[in-house]
Amino acid sequence: MTDFSGLVGRRILLGVTGSIAAYKSADLVRRLQDAGAEVRVMMTEAACQFITPLTMQTLSGFPVALNLLDADEESTMGHISLARWADWILIAPATADTLARLVHGRADDVLTATVLASEASLAVAPAMNNKMWSHPATKANLTTLQQRHVCILGPASGEQACGETGEGRLLEPADILQQFAAYLRPPRLAGKQIVITAGPTFEPIDPVRFLGNHSSGKMGFALAAAAVDAGATVTLISGPVNLSTPKGVTRIDVTTATQMYSQAMQCIEACHIFIGCAAVADYRVAQPASQKHKKNSQPLSLSLIENPDIIAAVASAEHRPAMVIGFAAETENLATYAKTKLKTKKLDMIAANLVAQGKVFGSDQNALQVYWPDGERQLPLAPKTRLAQDLMDLITEHYHAKDTT
Repeated sequence: MTDFSGLVGRRILLGVTGSIAAYKSADLVRRLQDAGAEVRVMMTEAACQFITPLTMQTLSGFPVALNLLDADEESTMGHISLARWADWILIAPATADTLARLVHGRADDVLTATVLASEASLAVAPAMNNKMWSHPATKANLTTLQQRHVCILGPASGEQACGETGEGRLLEPADILQQFAAYLRPPRLAGKQIVITAGPTFEPIDPVRFLGNHSSGKMGFALAAAAVDAGATVTLISGPVNLSTPKGVTRIDVTTATQMYSQAMQCIEACHIFIGCAAVADYRVAQPASQKHKKNSQPLSLSLIENPDIIAAVASAEHRPAMVIGFAAETENLATYAKTKLKTKKLDMIAANLVAQGKVFGSDQNALQVYWPDGERQLPLAPKTRLAQDLMDLITEHYHAKDTT
């Protein structure tokens, strides 16, 4: 269960800019209030084309700041009053134009003027077309904002209003709330070292071909980001994936299971928590060919040998981490197989999921059934970023319970 205690009593000034995703801001107001925050709203002129100020005023219970040069609003220096009132300014959605204007210190509307006049902390939840998101100018603007300690929430990936698909979608309000709450709460894993394995392993057949699986690495990378959010120092050992390294994470790239095993065993001596999220190949080719196999009329037979069991080796190591968490991807009998692995591999916790019929691998969503020796919990279907936060909360809870007994 996500801890929203960091939001209780916070004075949050929500900025809404001109994006089709502005409709999500109405839900976000309610969620922030339900978490205990005080919320007021300011909107750009473009935002008013997508959602009405009356809607936001009704939900927040306060007049919405709209115009920088309105005599009534500014008779008491309205934007200055808001700038002083806020603990945090949260802009959601934040368009590409808004990010650029923040970087350059523009102050020609109520939103940018308020940000410039405020000493409040700033968070932005970007929302834009995927090509705008990947443009070098946007990337440079984000780097500048991060250097100024602006909290960046998202974006998500998926279908966009323009009909294209890719990264740049505004996070769902529940995910904005969760990431924002995680950013605000005290870092419960500060000073702790976490090692996470992620992605597939590729076992060579010859210089061209390999044995592999469909793992995208998204769950492991999301866990790495969640662990950083919790204050941990994170080492991510990754198989071959097409993913960017989460901010604050030390990444080690490997290809085969034996390489991943070697790196994992080198990293565990100073490790407090080990999470084996990688989909490690159980077998490798005994003697990979030095040249490419040529097709002929004869069947091709491969002799396979077992790969090292990384998670079992970590759990049985002399310098065993305080907690060792495994993953189980199953196509049937989920509970039986997961509980068996939990016991035989001497794990503290195992997160299991069904991967039949092409589900989960490569998807942005997942659901987990988590088991430990005397209990279990279901984490229902959710974006992997959100699921990672929930699982990290559960791991943190068990780590501290174990650490104090």
